[in-house]
Amino acid sequence: MKTKQKKEFDAVKMTRNIKAKISREIQGMSVEELQAYFAQQSAKLYSGS
Repeated sequence: MKTKQKKEFDAVKMTRNIKAKISREIQGMSVEELQAYFAQQSAKLYSGS
């Protein structure tokens, strides 16, 4: 049986951490606040900031 190597990068763990962070940030927001939040995050993503 081969020894399993330790992963240098765990995509599943990273995805879960990101989802948990977003969930904490948007908890309790109204629909309008959610729309503004996602518009702001989208603008950040596409502006390179």
